[in-house]
Amino acid sequence: MQIREAGAGDAGAIVAIYNHYILTTTITFEESAVTAAEMAQRIADVQAGGLPWLVLERDGAVLGYAYATKWRVRHAYRFSVESSVYLAPDAAGKGRGTALYAALLERLAAGGYHLVIGGIALPNAASVALHEKMGFEKVAEFREVGYKFERWLNVGYWEKAIR
Repeated sequence: MQIREAGAGDAGAIVAIYNHYILTTTITFEESAVTAAEMAQRIADVQAGGLPWLVLERDGAVLGYAYATKWRVRHAYRFSVESSVYLAPDAAGKGRGTALYAALLERLAAGGYHLVIGGIALPNAASVALHEKMGFEKVAEFREVGYKFERWLNVGYWEKAIR
């Protein structure tokens, strides 16, 4: 298992993972599949902003990815980021999410960030468990803020100070 910085060449594997969640679950509020070109641009934008986008691979196959984005655009928020972690459905439950998240948090701490925020569309027991295992604490929940697959969805926010 290797965790490394993502590149444009990983976009196809990343959209294969992400599009599964877009099209079949409520854990992302995106509703239309993403193309590899769109994902390559997202990766480039995150990295151009000085933030990490990591992939976890085994035997050359991307099994998951994690990245951080700026929490808000105002300068005072510059030390806070929002994190995202996705695993291929058949890669979950094997400690890979923990390893990927730990690597992301390590890079963020080394980059001088102070607070990491995880937004979780609810219900999502696996993501809640991962965040709490990593030391995040729930700090808020917004009710019925998203609408997907003919139902209203809540979003909870978990935070972790890393420096």
